[in-house]
Amino acid sequence: MAQTSEAPQDLELRPGTGRGVAGYFRVAQTVAGTWWLIDPAGRPFFLRAVNEVRGTDGSPHDPVARLRSWGFNALGAGAGVPLREEGLPWVGTVDFCSTGRLIHLAGARLPDVYDPEWPNAAANRAGEVCLPWCERRDLIGWVTDDNPGWAQPGPAGRPALLQICLSLEPNFAAYHAAWEFVLALHGGQLEAMAKAWGHPAIKNKEVVRELTRTEQGITSRGYLRDDARWSQEFARRYFALAAAAIRAHDPHHLVLGCRFGARPGAAVLAQCALPAVDVPWIDLDDLALVPAGPVLAGDFTWVDPRFFGAPGARRARGLTAVERMLRRGRTVLERAARQSAVVGYAWSHWQDGTGEQPPFARGLVHLNDAEAREHTELLADINARLPALRPSASPVSP
Repeated sequence: MAQTSEAPQDLELRPGTGRGVAGYFRVAQTVAGTWWLIDPAGRPFFLRAVNEVRGTDGSPHDPVARLRSWGFNALGAGAGVPLREEGLPWVGTVDFCSTGRLIHLAGARLPDVYDPEWPNAAANRAGEVCLPWCERRDLIGWVTDDNPGWAQPGPAGRPALLQICLSLEPNFAAYHAAWEFVLALHGGQLEAMAKAWGHPAIKNKEVVRELTRTEQGITSRGYLRDDARWSQEFARRYFALAAAAIRAHDPHHLVLGCRFGARPGAAVLAQCALPAVDVPWIDLDDLALVPAGPVLAGDFTWVDPRFFGAPGARRARGLTAVERMLRRGRTVLERAARQSAVVGYAWSHWQDGTGEQPPFARGLVHLNDAEAREHTELLADINARLPALRPSASPVSP
């Protein structure tokens, strides 16, 4: 696995900060306070990856060669398995949602982690997926799931996770666990719960189920407080059991948490941390919500209204939407590299999605296999400079 050094190779590590196993990808903090991924040879490594990389039938282009030409040094989540043999480090996905009972209702998509059979199902899944790769030195670490649904409260007022679990069929263990949990907060009384939620119409459990069926989210302050507690407990159980299943079959590689897809909220992110998760895979906007430690910006893209939906002052300066998008995106990515906790990033998508229109499409490759130069030329320039933007590193010994 040929790589070039990205920082002084004699970095002085702060004792007790290492996560992972020497000889494989791991993370550690320098005495200056900067976190780095450390590659199997003991060299600092700032991850620059792309998710969902696939070869295209009939394409004359080698996707790995393209990645290298744009300054990327790894395959992100969701890459085609054959590409793992092309010499780039890669991120694996376990996909725990594919095993055991699945909560799939009103925006939630999560395994029923309260099912007594789920730990065994998770262990079997990790054995199938992780065990065959557990000795590979080019594997960076494991993402537990790709784009599950945590159903966190949002401005649309849709049902959130606690309400959804309270609305499941009684044959779900999470249904019984949720009702036991929430009633315990209110002296075991449904009437007290309804009063605390400011929702006196909840006379029985069926009322909650009907609200969920019609996608009417409970949004009172009392409910949101209970939902945050439940989400945190659910996440704690999910990450603990998933990490235990992975490590039982692969003790060598990092656990990278969940590829959330949508922002999961502070309650969930609080549990996406040690001891279960080594390096959380997060949105940069959630950096302040994660406990102190290393993080990966796992689904970065500047194709987002927050980058090109500029205020009037910017428009008055004559910048087009594309110019605003690229300028702001570059600024955010460079600022991320200067954050001592950020150990790398992954661009969100290899290829444009169906219906996306360039230049406001997320892929680095268009649907016709043409290079998305509006992104790749700027990314190549940024990628070449990112490691040098890291906070000054004093000399980490492996």
